[in-house]
Formats: sequence, structure tokens, C-alpha cells
Amino acid sequence: MNKHQEIFTLTNIIILITILSYFIQTNIPYGDILFGLNIYFFTNELYYQLLSTMFAHGGVEHLAMNMIVLWQMGNLLEGYIGKFRFFLIYFIGGILTSIGTLAYMYFTEDFVNVVGASGAISVIMGYYALKVPDERKGIFVWIVLISFVPILFGMPVAWYSHLIGFVIGFLTGFIL
Repeated sequence: MNKHQEIFTLTNIIILITILSYFIQTNIPYGDILFGLNIYFFTNELYYQLLSTMFAHGGVEHLAMNMIVLWQMGNLLEGYIGKFRFFLIYFIGGILTSIGTLAYMYFTEDFVNVVGASGAISVIMGYYALKVPDERKGIFVWIVLISFVPILFGMPVAWYSHLIGFVIGFLTGFIL
């Protein structure tokens, strides 16, 4: 693979689109509500939120953290399974994670605004954990840390999206 091919990985293109989407989100009124996953999915039938929530973020720090992990894990997994399978796992897994997140919010009546790529990133981490057993324990610890440690510091985290995504990714490994 030459240097130009390395720059134009699908993962890096997703990162670029996510960064551009964040700037759009932050420059339109109520962008975080329109593009996040929330009660308006049900009340206003904003079905695009299943996908758009993966591109919306709660701040520059949130965006940077997710994009660093996506760059690392995404490029690793993309190199391992190829662009097409990575595309399917990331986007279909991310949408399934959004559906699972909606189900959690609906049944717990805990309607918050969920934003971020971490659900879809958790999918690729779950898939990788299944396919590379030597890394499984470390990845599981990482998922637990990013899901629960921020809560100890009073940061709002959709921990259930991380866990749902991880399980979806792990199960996807059996299917693909």
C-alpha cells in the first residue's frame, strides 16, 4: 500500500465526514438535538437520527476522543477485513446500536440526547475482540472504562450504547 492509499482509508474518510458534520451541527440552531438520537425520533419521526447521531458530538473533546479511537481501531480493523466489510460493520452496526439505544430509552423512559460515534466504534471493538482473542480482555476493560469512569466524574455518558454496540460487534463476528 502506498502513502496515498493509506491516507484515503474508509476510516479516515469517515473521520473527515464526522469532523465536517460536527461543524455543521454546531453552526445550525439546535443542531445537537436535530442530529442526536432523542425523543424527537418518536414524536417527530426523525428517522435519520439512527445514522446522524454517529456524526454528532457533544463538544470538541468528545469529537477528538472518538476520532482518535476510531482512527486507531478503525484503520486496524479495516486493514484486517477490508473496506466493504468494515463499512457494513461500522454503519449497520452503528444503526443497530442506535435502535438498541432507542429501545433502552423507551423501556426505561430515560429520554436523553445521545450523540457520538462511540456506539459504532464499540461495534468494531466488539468485532475485533471476537476475531482476535488475545486482545479480548484488554478491549473489554477499555469498553468498561469508557462506559463507566466518566460517570464517576459527573460526565454524561450513554454507557448502554457502548455495551449494546460491543455486543452487536461481537455477535456480528459470528455472522460475518
